[in-house]
Amino acid sequence: MSDRWRVVLHVDLDAFYVSAEVRDQPRLRGLPVVVGADPEGGKGRGVVVACSYESRKFGLRSGMPISRAYKLCPDAVYLSPDWGLYERMSEDVMSTLKASADRFEQASIDEAFLDVSSKAHDEESARSFAVDLKQAVREKHGLTCSIGVAPNKSAAKIASDRNKPDGLTVVPFNDVAGFLSPLAVGVVPGIGPKTQEFLRAKGLQRIGDLQRLDGRQLVSWFGKNGVWLWGVIHGEEGIEVRQQELPKSLSVERTFKEDTADFQTLRGEAASAASELARRLKSAKLAYRVVGIKIRFSGFETHTREKAITTHTDSEDALQKVVSDLLDEFEGSGRAFRLIGVRVSDLQRASSEPSRLDDWAKP
Repeated sequence: MSDRWRVVLHVDLDAFYVSAEVRDQPRLRGLPVVVGADPEGGKGRGVVVACSYESRKFGLRSGMPISRAYKLCPDAVYLSPDWGLYERMSEDVMSTLKASADRFEQASIDEAFLDVSSKAHDEESARSFAVDLKQAVREKHGLTCSIGVAPNKSAAKIASDRNKPDGLTVVPFNDVAGFLSPLAVGVVPGIGPKTQEFLRAKGLQRIGDLQRLDGRQLVSWFGKNGVWLWGVIHGEEGIEVRQQELPKSLSVERTFKEDTADFQTLRGEAASAASELARRLKSAKLAYRVVGIKIRFSGFETHTREKAITTHTDSEDALQKVVSDLLDEFEGSGRAFRLIGVRVSDLQRASSEPSRLDDWAKP
């Protein structure tokens, strides 16, 4: 970590998609609410995109099959995602956060890092700043957020998840490693189920267990990402908050020179557009969670479809699969097509910290 004084906040909007719906429809407050696919009486396909804290008491969670969610809580209010609402609300909140920071980095539609080093000169003033920011978000936008305060990004992100919802956790600036030591290794960004299993088999379940390892051991297991991991677990990760904003979406459209009723030609152009979009995502180091298509028929009649996947990814294979599935609805229409477009949204940074240490774990 740099010798200079650094104060980093990680702001995480609580159950954002559901909170946006509740703010828009106050009658939903206090009810179990699920945003996701149509449950179709327990026979629906697709997954839970987000769920309220009230619904989590029934065992619901994001990424769960919607059919399973319905069986656990058939009386919940089930809503289709309103991506336009979420993007507009996110943009408003992020403007408030950005205005409060020395440097601002939006990490996803509902998360951001703020460097506020010039505004907080000790831990107590850092806490006061975070309290005021939480109040501003509540009063201006009708939303709650959880904030982690620390001298670096990774510790701030871990801290923001400690007391959700509406939480505030300040990491002791003179003992980040001590704060992290008793926590499960799974709280570290990038340590997924596969790596947790890998470490558990070696008797390593707490961050403190990892702290006792020689750094060379981490490198032998995780390659160059072992160096990053060593910095994180010892509280010495020093990745800067990058002054940049997150695009709301990316899209690629293809207009045919002549209208065509050949559906395989349409599929081919859609696949080509998805491939170009995947290259743009990787170049910009972005990951997506929502995939959409736009189809325009002769006469300019236009249809759009969207689907959310379980987790953020930059995978071209996943993108191609969702695009192909969305196109299925229009096959056999017999109509002539004028344009095909592919769009991704709910973007987040595929940051310099590894998104999946699972990819690096060696047996």
